[in-house]
Amino acid sequence: MRFHPVLSLVSAVLAVLLVVPIDHARAQQQEKRIALVIGNGAYAKAPLSTAANDGGLIAQTLQAAGFDVSGARDLDGDTLRGAFRDFVKKAEEAGPDTVAAVYLAGYGVQYAGENYFIPVDSRISRDTDIPTEGLRLGDYMRQLAALPLKTSVVVLDLAREQPFVPAGSVASGLAMVEPTPKMLIAFNAAPGTVAPEERGAYGVYAQALAEMIRTGGLTLPQLFDRVRLRVNETTKGAQVPWDTQSIESNFMFFDRAPDAPPLPAPDQALRSKPIRDMGAAEAYAAALDRDTLQAYEDFLAAYPSDPLAKRVRAIVAARREAITWRRTYRVDTPDAYWSYLRRYPRGPHAADARRRLEILAAALEPPPSFTVIDYDVPAPPPDEIVYVDRPVLMFSDPVFDFAPPPPPPVFFLPPPPPDFVMLPPPPPPIGLFYLPRPLFVPIPAYVRPPVYVQPPPNNIIFANIHNTTVINQVINQPPAAAANPSAPLPVAQPPAAVPGAVPAVEPSRAGVASAAIAGGVIGAALPAAVMQRAALIQQGKAAVPPSASIATTPPGGFAPRPGVQLQGPRGRLPATMSSPVPNGTGPGRAPAPPPPSSPPGQASGPAVAPLPGQRRPSPVVPAAAPAVQALPVPGSKRLPPPSMGAVRPGAPVRAQPLPTGARPAVQTGAPPSGAGAAAGAGPAVRSEASRQPAPAARLRPASIPAPARPTGPPTRSLGERHLPPVAPRIQRPPPPMVARPVPPPMHTAPRPALPPPPSQAAPRMAPPPAAARMAPPPHIAPPRPPAPPRTAPPPRPQGPAKRCPPGVSQC
Repeated sequence: MRFHPVLSLVSAVLAVLLVVPIDHARAQQQEKRIALVIGNGAYAKAPLSTAANDGGLIAQTLQAAGFDVSGARDLDGDTLRGAFRDFVKKAEEAGPDTVAAVYLAGYGVQYAGENYFIPVDSRISRDTDIPTEGLRLGDYMRQLAALPLKTSVVVLDLAREQPFVPAGSVASGLAMVEPTPKMLIAFNAAPGTVAPEERGAYGVYAQALAEMIRTGGLTLPQLFDRVRLRVNETTKGAQVPWDTQSIESNFMFFDRAPDAPPLPAPDQALRSKPIRDMGAAEAYAAALDRDTLQAYEDFLAAYPSDPLAKRVRAIVAARREAITWRRTYRVDTPDAYWSYLRRYPRGPHAADARRRLEILAAALEPPPSFTVIDYDVPAPPPDEIVYVDRPVLMFSDPVFDFAPPPPPPVFFLPPPPPDFVMLPPPPPPIGLFYLPRPLFVPIPAYVRPPVYVQPPPNNIIFANIHNTTVINQVINQPPAAAANPSAPLPVAQPPAAVPGAVPAVEPSRAGVASAAIAGGVIGAALPAAVMQRAALIQQGKAAVPPSASIATTPPGGFAPRPGVQLQGPRGRLPATMSSPVPNGTGPGRAPAPPPPSSPPGQASGPAVAPLPGQRRPSPVVPAAAPAVQALPVPGSKRLPPPSMGAVRPGAPVRAQPLPTGARPAVQTGAPPSGAGAAAGAGPAVRSEASRQPAPAARLRPASIPAPARPTGPPTRSLGERHLPPVAPRIQRPPPPMVARPVPPPMHTAPRPALPPPPSQAAPRMAPPPAAARMAPPPHIAPPRPPAPPRTAPPPRPQGPAKRCPPGVSQC
């Protein structure tokens, strides 16, 4: 039987058409997602209160979207460069179908057309120190662009007022950059501008970015357009984010289920509608949504006298100057820098232009005639010069007196979800270099990662973004810390056979294991270079960095809601306005003394993270340390935490372990003596009567003998910290009987025990050794009034001298 040639050709075409979708689906299944997140906030000159928290929030959000996240905080220059090298190597080994994301929070400085990320140990005192102390970001972005990655997303949350060099020697904010193919670059503030000082637990930009990622169903351009609108709305126009992209794929962090609520988005007719045909409020939102120089100029042409025109004119002035300088730096000739100085003789980049002229051995002042380069934008009008002549351009500067913009229409930007408006501060980090681990807010059930995303290894968050039970047990409500802080951290076990199951650890070590898991499974894993630095510090081969002792929490704690305070550049506040609350030291900031106790959400001095198999050093507990909570015994209920009202100020609270070989104390009628005793002495064996709430301790008359006590000094519980230390008893011969005055009748009404007066307080003694500690006695007698001085006993009669028997020299 012979086949017709035409039929054979059709069969071959059909086979190819059937194989191509299968191969495409197989390729889609192999998409990997990797991310690097750095949050630097412990700067000596001016600490940042939200940089590390923002890094933890973005790292957690990217983990939920299927990214294999490596991150750290407060890195010095060498460690920061090593972390970038490790990430570039990881991206190179990941393969072509990989999406790489980079998020950096901290201080960024532009110098000679390049953006630099400043490490926490930088010693910048003049502008020429920036290239040597900072990390030039263009080098690493070019390395990512050279790799065959599917998509690259670089987010620079660095546009802040820098405290390192005098204002005017470098331009404020970040320099405009041009993306390479398959890359998106985003700034937290428009080029040449800086964001206002943060007062909340998280930065406005980071929280808006996390919100839009969790929305799902948004491409990268749509996502960052919404971020810009949200940040501008939250800051009342004080901050305008910026992004540029050359993305070829329709990348989405999350998908939305078919039954998900529809996203309110402007239709194409409204999006393409001319700005002059809209109202002033809608026109401002449309110009901000498009974020182009032409859109802002269209608004000024349609509404030149509107109260929002002054704000839009400042945005246009910053954008025009940034484009002009970018074109000048790319040409890099004396004519180009003279052309810039003719337009902006006192502009933000005037110092950069003169610096380059000196390097090119050209005259600083423009000659009478030279070839003016052709810019892409026209020369600025006179009313724009007032905005770009300032050393630091901040849209919240009260000198401008801008009218606050109206909220954007709902079809441009829906309101934020209620559970993502007031985010509580994260708990303190688990150790040095680790990012904070914010409380996880479950993602709606109709938002889910794309099916073609390869699950990252050992990622509990990715497998449980909708499982509130697992999230609450492991992340939101972790078990209490271990009773013995010097116990070694157990190594985090890999997940069980069930996808997304919690790693199996011993119940008694659940609290410590959760901290260990946070470094590799729940939280962002430390890069290899950072882990190596932490190992050297742990082994004593490297010193603890000074950034570990810098408090980043603002005095008084975080504000309940990130509020924008009208303020000018640092040290340039108007005399009629009150200075903002400082959060560090530096020019224009008052020195912030360390708080007596770290408020919830941030540790003033993080400890060194112990490595697996090593012992954690015993931390020094401050004066007002929180109560030590005992771990629950398997199969029993957790004991309630004791009241802190009985803790004596200034007394250290330490949980003592049970001595080796010692048996737990048996309590037959006494109530438990607090969580501290339970944590230190182990689980106590109690009778059924002792499980009932015991009445308050009654004062015992002197006639009633004290109950028998075990030999050796007892261990005091947290509830007895107000009592003076009990000295060990020494067996002595009984003194002669002396008449004592009858003590007054004691009250039998229950009352709380009070500390003794200073004159009657027993001398402070060193705590007894751990081997001699036992459970506290059921009752402790109240202090008695001092007895009258005793009379010396009469001398005994001296008898005849004793004689030794015959033949004995001594007896």
